Amino acid sequence: MLEAIIIWLVVGGLAGWLASLVVRGGGSGIVVNIAVGIVGAVIASLLFGAGINQAITINTFLYSVLGAVILLAILNLINRGRVLR
Repeated sequence: MLEAIIIWLVVGGLAGWLASLVVRGGGSGIVVNIAVGIVGAVIASLLFGAGINQAITINTFLYSVLGAVILLAILNLINRGRVLR
């Protein structure tokens, strides 16, 4: 159980970091990258059916990165709305 948590923290951090490279203004530190990567994996499982409880494969990792990119894009849109007000 502990090994699975550590693996998801590492994979979530990598997915969040890669997503922050794709989306400008997405980099906010390791903790945020991990959170964005894990939430991105949840978003990917909802949108694409790529369950986050599956084994970590290239496909599930790429879906996690894509979900993290979607999350960062949504957060950037929300933040832009706040700046304009």
